[in-house]
Amino acid sequence: MNVVLVRVDNRLVHGQIIEAWIPFTKAACLAVIDDEVADDLFRTTVIRMAVPREIEVIVSRVEDFAGQYLPRPGKEPTIVLFSSIDDVKRARACGFPIEKLNIGNIYADECQLKCSPCVLLSGEDVEALRALLSAGVQIDIRRVPGDKPLDARDLIEGATGESVP
Repeated sequence: MNVVLVRVDNRLVHGQIIEAWIPFTKAACLAVIDDEVADDLFRTTVIRMAVPREIEVIVSRVEDFAGQYLPRPGKEPTIVLFSSIDDVKRARACGFPIEKLNIGNIYADECQLKCSPCVLLSGEDVEALRALLSAGVQIDIRRVPGDKPLDARDLIEGATGESVP
C-alpha cells in the first residue's frame, strides 16, 4: 500500500473525498479505518456503494489495519480515512507510521478549540493532537485540496499559550 493521504473526517466517505481528494491524490484505493464501521455490515456496504467501482475499498478495525500495514511505494495510491484523532493515535501506537495528517472535519459537542467552521475539537482531541505533534507528525487542517492549510501546531499553541515540543 502506498499511502498518499491520512485524513481524519468523522463523516468518512462523502463528496469531498470522492470529488476532491481522490482526483487530487490520484488514489486507486480508499481505506476506511474505524472499528464500528468494520463491525457493521450495513455501513460497510453503504460505503462500498458510495465509492466509484474503479476505486478499491478496504474497511478495517484500527488494530487490524495497523498490524497488517506494509508500506509499498509504487503500489496503488491509497487514502487512509479515520473518523477520530484518537483512532489515529491508536493506529500509530500499534505500528502504523504517520508522518503527515490532514484533518478535514471533526465535531465535538463540548468544543474546547474551534480551528475552523468544520473542525471543533474536544479537550481529548487537543491532547491527542499534542501527542501526535510531539511525536513529529505534521498536521494540517483543510477541507479540500484547494483550501489554504492551517497548521495545527500554530492553532493549539495560539489557543493554549503553551508550546508543543
